[in-house]
Amino acid sequence: MINDIKKDIEIRMEKCVEVFITQVRKVRTGRAAPSLLDGIMINYYGSLTPLAQLSSITVENSRTLKINLFDPSMSSLVEKAIITSDLGLNPRSEAGGIRVPLPTLTEERRHKLIKLVRGEAEKGRIALRNIRRDVNDKLKILIKDTKMNEESIRHIQDMIQKKTGIFIKKIDSILAEKEKELLDF
Repeated sequence: MINDIKKDIEIRMEKCVEVFITQVRKVRTGRAAPSLLDGIMINYYGSLTPLAQLSSITVENSRTLKINLFDPSMSSLVEKAIITSDLGLNPRSEAGGIRVPLPTLTEERRHKLIKLVRGEAEKGRIALRNIRRDVNDKLKILIKDTKMNEESIRHIQDMIQKKTGIFIKKIDSILAEKEKELLDF
C-alpha cells in the first residue's frame, strides 16, 4: 500500500515537471528553433492537427524558421494560426513555403517572457501541491476506515512533503536557468 502511494506520487510529480519543461521550451530566447512552433494547431479538414504533422519546419538561419507545407493550399490557415498564437511572430508566404522571422528581443519583451515563465512555474508548483493534497485526502479516508494507524499515516505525509519540496526545487532550478538564458542573450 505505502509503496503504491510512493510510486503514484513519484509518477504524477514527474509528469508535472515534464509539463513545465515543455512549456518553458516554447518560450523563445532569440534563437530560431522548430520546437517554438510545437503548440500551433491547424484546423485541417475539421480536426485540429499539429503544424509539425502538416509540414517540415527547418531553421534557415539563427533568426528565421522555414515551413514547407505538404499541402500548399493550407498556407493561409497556417499563417493565421501563427499570427493568432501568443508567440508574437509575423510569418510571410513565399513560393517555397512560409518564412517566420524572429524579431530581436527587446528588454521589455524579455521581462514579459520572464513573467510568463514565472507564471508557468507557479502553475507547476500548484499542480504539485494539488497532488500532495489529493494523497493526503486519501490518507485521511484510510484513517477513517482504520486500515492504517495514524503514526504510519504521519510518516507517509512527511515523505509526501519531502517529495513535494524536491520537485518544487526542480521547477525552481529550471526556472532560474531559463531566466538566466532570457537575460543573458
